[in-house]
Formats: sequence, structure tokens, C-alpha cells
Amino acid sequence: MKFTLSWLKDHLETDASLDDILYALTDLGLEVEGVENPTSRLQAFTIGKVLKAEKHPDADKLKVCQVQTDEGETQIICGAPNAREGIIVVIAKPGTYVPGIDTTIGVGKIRGIESYGMMCSEREMELSDEHDGIIELPSGEIGQSFTDWLSENDPAKVDPVIEIAITPNRPDALGVRGIARDLAARGLGKMKPRDIDPVPGAFACPISVSIDDGAKDACPVFYGRLIKGVKNGPSPAWLQQQLKAIGLRPISILVDVTNFFTYDRNRPLHVFDADKITGNLRVHLSEGGETLSALDDKDYTLSEGMTVISDDNNIESLGGIMGGAASGCSEGTVNVFLEAAFFDPIRTAHTGRKLKINSDARYRFERGIDPEWTPTGIEHATRMILDLCGGEASEVVVAGQIPDHARAYKLDTDRVQSLVGMEIPAETQRATLTALGFRLDGDMVHVPSWRPDVMGEADLVEEVARIASLTKLQGKPMPRAATGVPKPILTPMQRREQIARRTCAALGYNECVTYSFIDQKTATLFSGGEDTTRLENPISSEMSHMRPALLPGLLQAAARNQARGFGDMALFEVGPAFHGGEPEEQQLLVTGLLVGHTGPKDVHGTRRALDIYDVKADAEAVLNAIGAPAKAQILRGASDWWHPGRHGMICLGPKKVLGVFGEVHPKVLSEMDVKGPAMAFTLWPAEVPFPKTRSATRPALHLRDLQAVERDFAFVVDNDIEALTLINAATGADRTLIQNVRVFDEFIGPKAEDQMGAGKKSLAITVRLQPSDKTLTDEEIEAISAKIVEKVSKATGGTLRG
Repeated sequence: MKFTLSWLKDHLETDASLDDILYALTDLGLEVEGVENPTSRLQAFTIGKVLKAEKHPDADKLKVCQVQTDEGETQIICGAPNAREGIIVVIAKPGTYVPGIDTTIGVGKIRGIESYGMMCSEREMELSDEHDGIIELPSGEIGQSFTDWLSENDPAKVDPVIEIAITPNRPDALGVRGIARDLAARGLGKMKPRDIDPVPGAFACPISVSIDDGAKDACPVFYGRLIKGVKNGPSPAWLQQQLKAIGLRPISILVDVTNFFTYDRNRPLHVFDADKITGNLRVHLSEGGETLSALDDKDYTLSEGMTVISDDNNIESLGGIMGGAASGCSEGTVNVFLEAAFFDPIRTAHTGRKLKINSDARYRFERGIDPEWTPTGIEHATRMILDLCGGEASEVVVAGQIPDHARAYKLDTDRVQSLVGMEIPAETQRATLTALGFRLDGDMVHVPSWRPDVMGEADLVEEVARIASLTKLQGKPMPRAATGVPKPILTPMQRREQIARRTCAALGYNECVTYSFIDQKTATLFSGGEDTTRLENPISSEMSHMRPALLPGLLQAAARNQARGFGDMALFEVGPAFHGGEPEEQQLLVTGLLVGHTGPKDVHGTRRALDIYDVKADAEAVLNAIGAPAKAQILRGASDWWHPGRHGMICLGPKKVLGVFGEVHPKVLSEMDVKGPAMAFTLWPAEVPFPKTRSATRPALHLRDLQAVERDFAFVVDNDIEALTLINAATGADRTLIQNVRVFDEFIGPKAEDQMGAGKKSLAITVRLQPSDKTLTDEEIEAISAKIVEKVSKATGGTLRG
């Protein structure tokens, strides 16, 4: 939104400086994006007087001028034809930058005679395109700043242009008067009355207007009147200057008047050449397939349901967006039909987007204009057209009725303190709302029709605080709820999540943050993709379902990295996964992914492919960091996206799974275009039991002072028996005494079958016994050994190898 300072002062009586106005605008929420201030580049130019002008001895077109300046008499060489004795001129002294020629003036010799400055033309100062001669001023004091002279005698040439950003909730600020209202409420001046008396109609309007029943929501009200006998042509200089200053091209008086009110009052209007209208006007919805040649010289094919204005033969205008070229006004227009209507913001926005038309009218209608100013707007525009073009106005024709947007909310003056944290007296709050155009009736505040954004009591508080200035807010520490050491801010689960994230990073993993949405095909690979996790309005077809696990996102990231030449990577993510649409049907996961090798190639040959034991160690490190018990079982039976023979579940029992580690199934990698093998782990932090007692200090270190005992066992089992089954069985023989069990040998193959029988193998384990209260006797050791053999035999069907 652009406007000039003088335009603002047409509505606001103020003595505030430009800097004060700019600061207040930004502070009020109307952020200043730019200022074009001509005085800033003309500040160094001063006024002088030519005392003597003589012909240059070595040049026919040059003159040697003696010029009186504030620094005394100086000599300037000038080639302008109007340079002569006695005229008042604009001087650029040495060291002054002249913007029109992009040059800094210095002392120089011209045909052997020194020149100490320059007398300027309007083009050289970027005031106009005039360059036939130097500027001749009718008045001015020697040494006076030229910008001061312009401010007093020709202010339009030094009028600052201000550009502000408009948020979607402030359509009232799309008119200069709305901006002035905010500044007046802040205390930077007083609003000037700009009301006029209605223009009486001299005759009945020969053109009637009707709104179809199906279009009354799209165009609730339409005002129009005929003005006959106008003389169209170029606009007066003041109107052209205002429009040019904000970047609009003056066209003709009739068109420029509509553009003026679009920016002055946020009131888009339209003018039809009445002689080009056949019959009467009708507002209706398009059926689809119609075409319109618009004022931007483009042809548009309309879709069904667009708001259009037609005469008896053709569509003449797109309601709220752009008029048609066929009924547009030209310099030959004598009779004009003036339109002021209210169009539905949503339908206007849909139509504009579909046809890809961006116009000032659409920009305002889709954000919301003041519906109650519609009849007043047509009177203002009529008065200006009659003043500038002459003519005679008809009576106003009206179709429909102004939509009722009246609403009121209770003003609770105490809520400013609770919602904003500012102490503003009740009377100040009431005065602020009154200055903004709100009407107070006791404690009820009636919202003005130009403020569609105010929809509740909290919005009233926001208006009061905005005008008072949020910069006055002072930081105050929040009072403590209780004395003493404050309680932790993070919950135990949030703390656990934080520890898991930091541990993964410390292990060398790079954190990923992926979308919670994936496509159905990928979700199905990970036991998801059901209707319960499908999104009603997905961003795209590739984000149609909530993710059932974090691993899909990491695999997609790995595939993208591999496609760009990064083969070795360690990625992790901490976040929720979903197995339903309800809040309780989600769970926090910690997932890590390893792909490639342990490091770059080196001369020592230490580089190797990553394997299952790498992710197992990392998973156990994370579990240890978040407080999982040291003793846990490793079981099979994880989901089918894990390799069936190369994975393990970390459990505290058959039903208490803390996590899974292993190799990702090759079929899954193939589906997701990942070059494998890929190792991964997934942990469920919520499944790790919290300690029964909580303490700020670490527990005491318990060391065993008794000798540990190790015993080796070799069992003959079937080839399909997993070592894990044997370890778990041996561990269960006595969980108190048995500290750990590990496999140290496997004898398998033809030689083994020759000794132990077909389909048999030998697994050797070491069992470490750690007593806590007394040294074990031989009898106790033998008893435990027998129990181990019994447990393993029962679980595996194996026998102790002789």
C-alpha cells in the first residue's frame, strides 16, 4: 500500500515529522517497507542569483556567470540558453551529488576558465523531464535550501511516498483514511472531516439494475447512477501527481476518479460507458464457457459460478475484479454509469485465482471493504466527477440491500492486564476504541463496519494495546508458585527423550526431522496404511498417511543421499509414530540407521562394512543412557520389515519389548531404492521402566568382593537351533547367580555331523557365576551346572557333549 505524505495530511491534521509518522505506523502494525523522500537527495542544493552573465571567450554557447551564493560571489560556466543576469537559480556547489546525471560536482576548467559549481535544470534534479534550460525561480532568498523553497511553493515535488505492508486482517488500512484513523488514535493528529452532501438526482436513471436470486450471496447490494453530459479527458495535475506518486498511470478523469477512491477510501468503483450498454444491467453467476474481453486487453473464459454483470446482450464486467473492454470509458465518453457494489470476498478470491487476474479491486474485495460506505462512496465519486467533468447526475438505483455485519462485544477493561500485561486506565481504553470508530454503549462495544477482523472480546483488548504501543511492555519475572528449589520443567519422559537425542548425536549419528506423513505404499511396507491413519486433506499423494514408524523417513533420506554420492551415513530421528487416528494411538520412538562402512578407505585396512553388532552396541548405549536395566533378553519375532535371521528384540520378558535392532529386510530396501545392506534400531523409551525411587544423586556403587566362577558347557543340538535360544535357557537357570552367558565356539559342518550325527552341531558357552554373600562350594556349583544342563536340554532338545 503506497501513499504520499500530503495525501495522508488530506485526512489527518498533524504537525508530526515524517520520522515520527513512520515510527508510529510500524509500531501500530502497519510495517513501513520503504520511503521515497525526494528531499533526501536534494538537501545539498541551495538558491543563488546570477549577478552577471558574459559570453565565454572560447565558446559560442557557453556563458561565464558570476553567481551570488550563501558563501559569497562565485564563478560558474553554464551552457543553458536561459542563463542571464538577474535570474534566481538552483546551485550545486562542488562536492554535491546530482542524481539526474549521476555525477558529483567538482571544481574544473571549461575551455580554460574555472567553474565552481553548477546551475541545475529540473531533469538533472529528477524533478521532471524538462531540460531546455536551467531552473528559474520566481522567488527565493540567497542561500536558502531548495528543498525548503519547494516545500513552501511546490510541495508535490518533494512529497515523500510511503509504502506499508498490509496484513490480511487489516483491509481498512488499504485506504489512506484508515491509516490516518490509526495515527489519530495514537495521538499524532486529528481526523479532518471529509463528508459531503448527497448529490440530488435530476432525473430518473434510465438503466435499471437487478440481482438474480442465485447471486444475492455473491453480490448482496449494488448502487448505480447515470451521469450524462460529462466531458472526459486528462485529469487535473493534482490528481495525476497523486496517482503517479504511488505508481499508477493516469488514464482519464473518469478512470482516475475510480482509482483515487480505491486508494483514498478502500472503495473500488467502476464506470461503464452508458452509450455502450444495451438495455439494463443484471448481476448473476456465470454458467461456464462464456468469454470476456477485459480492460487489460486479455480474453478470459469463465467457469461456472463466477459473479458477472451483464447487459441485455453480453457480459460487461467481472464483479469485484475487472471491467470489460466493450463498455469501458474513453475520452469520447459522454454518458457514464457509475457502479458501487459489495461483492463476496471468498467468491471474488476464487474467481481471481482461477482466472489469474490480479487487480486493485480484487485485492480489496477479497480482504473485505466497508459495506456500509457503499451508498456514501457513490455520492463522493459523483461529486468529484461533476466537479471535474461537469454533467448531470440521475437518481441512484439500488438492487439488494447492505449486508448486516453489526456485532457487539463486552469490554472488560481488566483483561488488558491479564492478556497483554499492560496497565491501561479504563477511560483511556474507551477513548482509544472511540477514536478507532467503535461505538460504546455502556460496557458493550459495537464494531464499525470497516473492521471485519474484530471478532471477539480479545480483539478489543488487542486494539487497545496496539494503540497504546506494545513497546511499553516491561519484562517482569513470573512469581514462583512455591518457595524453595523449583520443580523440574521437563517431565521424566521429556527428559528421557532429550537424553536419547543427545546420546545418538554423541555416538556420531546425524539427526533427521522428517515429515509425519508418508505415502500409502511405503506405509504398507511397515504394517501401516490403514484408513485410520489416512489424512482427509493431504498435502500431496506422497503424504497421504500418518507414518507407522520412523524408519521409512530415514530410509528415504538415505536413498536421497546415496543418489547424490554419499554412501556412508549414520542417521537418527526421535519422534512419534502412529497406529491409529486417536491421540492415545501414537508412541514415541528412537530410530537409528547405519548404511555403508565404518569409515573411509585407509592404508591400514581398518575399514569394514557395518554389521548388526554395530547397531546392537548403539541401541544398548542409548538404552543404558535412559536408564534401562542392564540385564535384558534378546529374542526373535520382530516385524517382517526386519531380516528374519539377522535381528533381535531387546526384552525384559516375552511381552516387554524395549527395542529392536538388526538388518533391514532386503525387499524393503529394494522397494525404497536403498543400496544395502542397512542396519537399524528402534527403541520405545516409554517401555523402559522408571526407577522406583528418585534421587538427585547417583546410587552407591556396589562391588562384589567374592570370586566369580566360570564354567564351560558344550551342547549337541540340531542345526536349526539358534544360539540365542540356548543362551536364554542357560540364563534362566538362576538369574541371581548367573551374571552373563556367552557363546565362544560353534562346531558345524560335515565333520561335526560325522562325530555327532546328521543335522547336528555343537555350541559351546561360558557361564559366569557371581556370588554375593558367600563363596560357592563345589556342591553348589555342581547343582547349578546340572540345572543349566536341564534347562538347555528342555529348551533345545540338546544333550551335553561328552
